[in-house]
Amino acid sequence: MTVPLHFHTITELAPLIASGHVSSQDLTRACLDEIAAHNADLRAFITVTGDEAMGQARALDADIAAGHCRGPLHGIPVSLKDLIDQRGVPTTAASRVREGHVAACDAPVVARLREAGAVFVGKTNLHEFAFGTTSDDTAFGAVRNPHDQTRSPGGSSGGSAVGILTGMSVASVGTDTGGSIRIPSAACGAVGLKPTWNELPAEGVVPLSRSLDHVGPLARSVADARLLYLVMRGDPTAAGGPPPGARRVSGLRLGVLRAYFQDILDDEVRGRFAESLAWLRQAGAKTFDVTVPHAADTSAVYLMISLPEASAYHATSVAAHPERYTNNVRLRIEMGRYLLAEDYARAQRGREVLRAEVDQALDSCDALVLPTLPIPAPAIGAAVVDVAGTSEPVRAMMLRLTQLFNVTGHPALSVPCGSTAAGLPCGFQFVGRRNQTDGLLAVAAACEAHLLA
Repeated sequence: MTVPLHFHTITELAPLIASGHVSSQDLTRACLDEIAAHNADLRAFITVTGDEAMGQARALDADIAAGHCRGPLHGIPVSLKDLIDQRGVPTTAASRVREGHVAACDAPVVARLREAGAVFVGKTNLHEFAFGTTSDDTAFGAVRNPHDQTRSPGGSSGGSAVGILTGMSVASVGTDTGGSIRIPSAACGAVGLKPTWNELPAEGVVPLSRSLDHVGPLARSVADARLLYLVMRGDPTAAGGPPPGARRVSGLRLGVLRAYFQDILDDEVRGRFAESLAWLRQAGAKTFDVTVPHAADTSAVYLMISLPEASAYHATSVAAHPERYTNNVRLRIEMGRYLLAEDYARAQRGREVLRAEVDQALDSCDALVLPTLPIPAPAIGAAVVDVAGTSEPVRAMMLRLTQLFNVTGHPALSVPCGSTAAGLPCGFQFVGRRNQTDGLLAVAAACEAHLLA
């Protein structure tokens, strides 16, 4: 069966658009048609910018006809998580708190994508203010996983991942404070990249926790994620094809995180990860176990940093309009008021310990590897989930394997690695050295084809 064009990757579509064989108008219209057909059920988008998108597409097609191509993103339909400013469009953060807000200008990452020729089809739904992992708590209705609409797509960038999987956009831009790009990518079967902290500008993005927030792409392939990342980084050399210094699997040194990270795993997630590791070894990768000695302290360090920073940002609005927040999000924000300055300072010291330990774990290998999510996508609204015969909190499980790398700032990327018997995707996570996101992308690109399809 022929795959519709709007389900192809950017690297497949870019030469077709550049040559005039595919028009941005046709591609954009196909994505908008998918939104019209499926968004009422899946709730992936909050705002659809159809007229603006078609206007962009017409202008970009005219550029191609005149012999001017801006690069591989020229004419590609992209969505934006609704924390990120797009000029003239509301930024709701999925909350009634921001009713009436309209962005005066593009966030820097959006301006760079616009200059590169991306077409913006709309703003995607999310967990309110990005303060959650399931995309359940939102003023616009819980986002639904396209693989099973009774399941969460993960969060907080849930709508972004759903949009890609259903052809509503070819790629998306999300944010990641504790795993919010990688979690929905794993739960839905997309590729999600969290670069090194502060590598992509976060201006024009509603913050959750300023020292933990990251901006990054969600896409259909590692190559596509790299293209978006390079453009948002402001790299004028961004182009299709393999990355400079492209790697081969043979000879790669992969450090496997087991202690703590694989202590609590769904049996099928464990199986898909082990099978993917076996395929990588068969292709010539060398794998060996590494440890992060204080990994079990991650959650405490994360909470002592994220809660006060979130509470400080929301202090005025939560005091004035507490009823406009969803209950769960408001409670988390209010928790931050009761933490002491010494708790925050102690957490910063813990952060330095964890950062040094991850650096040390990476000293002997090209990347660290571990599952992205310890569980398949949970049921919408579930507070607990059964994991190998024990009942565990959903929120803690969703964050368990991702939030460390927000605390330490290391780049991390989730790639699909098969599915459960029920058809729910699993994710394989790669972690690279700080300020070497390019190197991480090269490792992941080499491994991608050898993971479970």
